[in-house]
Amino acid sequence: MTQNTYSFASSGAFVETFTLKPYQKGPLDGLTFAVKDNIDIGGYKTSYGSIPWRSAHKAPVYNALCVEQLLGNGATCLGKTVADEYTYSLDGESYFFGTPINPKAPERVPGGSSSGSASAVACGLVDFSIGTDSAGSIRVPASLCGIWGMRPTLHRISEAGVLPFMPSVSTVGAFSNDINILENVMRTMLRSEEVQSEEIINIYLLEDAFSISDAEVNDAIRNKISPLFEIPGIAITSINLSDIVGEGIDLNVTNSQALRVLQTAEFVSTVGNWIEAFSPEKGPSFSAAYENIQSFDRTELNNALLLCENVFKKISHFMKKGDLFIFPTTPTIAPLKGSLNNLDSVLDFYDRTMAITSFAGIGGLPEISIPLATINGSPIGLSVAAGRYQDEFLLSSVKKLFP
Repeated sequence: MTQNTYSFASSGAFVETFTLKPYQKGPLDGLTFAVKDNIDIGGYKTSYGSIPWRSAHKAPVYNALCVEQLLGNGATCLGKTVADEYTYSLDGESYFFGTPINPKAPERVPGGSSSGSASAVACGLVDFSIGTDSAGSIRVPASLCGIWGMRPTLHRISEAGVLPFMPSVSTVGAFSNDINILENVMRTMLRSEEVQSEEIINIYLLEDAFSISDAEVNDAIRNKISPLFEIPGIAITSINLSDIVGEGIDLNVTNSQALRVLQTAEFVSTVGNWIEAFSPEKGPSFSAAYENIQSFDRTELNNALLLCENVFKKISHFMKKGDLFIFPTTPTIAPLKGSLNNLDSVLDFYDRTMAITSFAGIGGLPEISIPLATINGSPIGLSVAAGRYQDEFLLSSVKKLFP
């Protein structure tokens, strides 16, 4: 199945379509985009992946600031895209809106929670799309759908007009089939001025992420990055998270004891109060997750916050200008639709995936997922991460390393 096989309707990517013309010309002239439906567009209700939420809330008057940036720089908006329920998922199977198509592996999930945004781009229906990412909601669908996706440095892009989910970790980012378009869009939202690109000095292979991944993913990624070892002047070093943060702290720990705890605690405060007050209809997958949320012991939160801060500080101190980290974006190819139907399959996919995404999530790092490999026809992404506020360096570096 190739791009452009699907229409706006048959892709299942869109909640609704419309056309918002740009306010003026700019660097994004002629480009079209779609917006994840947890990001406000004035005059259109925001569903947050939930029909009860959409029914209970009035349409916003104003666009989110990130949407204003795009319209104000020449891009045309073509609609709002499906998001997982309250964006609390990584698989992209929506109870209320259906599962957007993964055009390169139609029998498999697109990944979430920015599922529709990834699908719309992968289907070739828009030039780029925007979404949000806390625990991988841009990086995961980018990897599983075989497109480019970027999560920027935490809080560099305004989230005014974006529904709150996990404020300590969440950020707006973008998807595209073209790295040049992705760079143009991200530099627009990042308000980047022209800067001289820095030289790549060190590439660190994050071995924790490789060891978590399926053998076939590990082999495919290592095969694709083997030419990097021939580039003169760049040191390539294998490293584990414990080498940076301290003995006993690996990616599984940063997920289970930091990211997951923070996600649960913040979701209770941002969305849980509304759910408790109005008891809306819930999809079965979210209902199961919400039972865990309700049983969460909030006295565990302080330890998680201290761990987050410790990991954040040590990663920030370690990473210097010219440093990059490379690792698989996801530990597996996209699961088959409907296959995440028991506790074992859910835990295997989520625990390993979020362990990998916790590195940039807790570290507040910019990360790009590159559509670099396929396994039996299913895409898999390679992630490259840089230090905080090194977004422009990251963009220029991936273009050099993977032209």
